[in-house]
Amino acid sequence: MAAKTRNEARIIRHKRIRKKIFGTAERPRLAFYRSLNAIYAQIINDETGETLVSASTIDRDYVAKYGKRGGKSIEDAKKLGQFLAEKAIAKGIRNVVFDRGGFLYHGKVKAFADAAREAGLNF
Repeated sequence: MAAKTRNEARIIRHKRIRKKIFGTAERPRLAFYRSLNAIYAQIINDETGETLVSASTIDRDYVAKYGKRGGKSIEDAKKLGQFLAEKAIAKGIRNVVFDRGGFLYHGKVKAFADAAREAGLNF
């Protein structure tokens, strides 16, 4: 059955990806989501259902560090990728599995992933 809207197509892609990707304690899942107003990311251990690290462009710590709420630009995605990687490395997490949430690997998703890799995360 074909998707009716772009968002329904994204959800179908996300479900297909989630069948294959599973985060463990040694290699948790880095889940990415972008809305029209913000970008969200979290590192999840799927074995226990526990969120280990989370960050978003509307998070207080992010706003305190970068001075504004963001999420609408590629620059904001880069900053969030670096910010999340710093938080993860501080908790001892270096290896993750990237879950792009059904979004195409382009634009904000690619900028976020590249910045997280440059900051020290391996995926």
